[in-house]
Amino acid sequence: MPTGAPRLSVLLPVRDAAPTLDACLRSIRRQSEHDWECVIVDDGSRDGSREIARRVAREDPRFRLLACEPRGLVPALRTGLEECASPLVARMDADDLMHRDRLARQAAALDAEPRVDAVGCHVRLFPRRSLGAGMRAYQAWLDGIDSPERILADAFVECPIPHPSLVIRREVLRAHGYRDVGWPEDYDLVLRLLTGGHRLGMVTERLLSWRHGTGRLSQRSPRYAADRFSECKAAFLADSFLTQGDEYVLWGFGGTGRALHRRLRARGKRASAIVELHPGRIGNSIHGAPVIHPGELGPPRGRLVASVAGAEARALIRAELSRRGWREGSDFVCAA
Repeated sequence: MPTGAPRLSVLLPVRDAAPTLDACLRSIRRQSEHDWECVIVDDGSRDGSREIARRVAREDPRFRLLACEPRGLVPALRTGLEECASPLVARMDADDLMHRDRLARQAAALDAEPRVDAVGCHVRLFPRRSLGAGMRAYQAWLDGIDSPERILADAFVECPIPHPSLVIRREVLRAHGYRDVGWPEDYDLVLRLLTGGHRLGMVTERLLSWRHGTGRLSQRSPRYAADRFSECKAAFLADSFLTQGDEYVLWGFGGTGRALHRRLRARGKRASAIVELHPGRIGNSIHGAPVIHPGELGPPRGRLVASVAGAEARALIRAELSRRGWREGSDFVCAA
């Protein structure tokens, strides 16, 4: 082991992950970058997870086990972060697998760009046989996140950096920390970083195998339900992009647009107009907002939120707004 702090700390919370933990730890152990530590926080596992972690830590002192009473994911992350000694912190989940070059490539990306405070990487969702059309479309969307500009532009569509792929400068992470506020803690962190002016990047290689299945916390906990994501987006939109006024133009009143509209109204933000293509809605009003055709939309005035679910529809809206002189990020944002 090198003297002093290692180059990276891998922060790995664990709760009842015995079927997948050994493979996860082996993927960390075989990294081409050898200068790391792995802080394993066992959050009160009742299966064999703690014994697996203890065995691996005996074999390789780069692994450290913190055995805790069960308190939940956010407290486990906070506990582990306090023990991370390295200047870079790499997140990992106990049911995922690292490509052998993951730590080396992401650390090199941060070394090469001091203005970037964190980087994600592209992922491969698995097992492939369990992926429906929606998850395959989601991976295709993630594959399109290829730069700090794309991360910023798509921040309100979905979380643009899968949290198990994150490598972040330790002092930045400690300054922001993890919060338990009733919605996904990973998305909350990314939005706080972005709205706080931090620059986030992406290594455009599939360096993480990201397991999808019903056993994942994101599939079981109400914190990760669709309405919690909508609430999270509305909270950050209200406090950042829409902070200068109480009115905005909403483009789209499908399922995603309606959900966002409802939550923004609860935060005192009112749609002054709703842009729609549905012929049955145009000419009517919704909660006092006139429903207009895109052709009636004039040059930039105030702020606009385009809330549609499909990537192709968002691309068309972006092109049309740009043609009319609206600037993404300052005049309008896309959400889903």
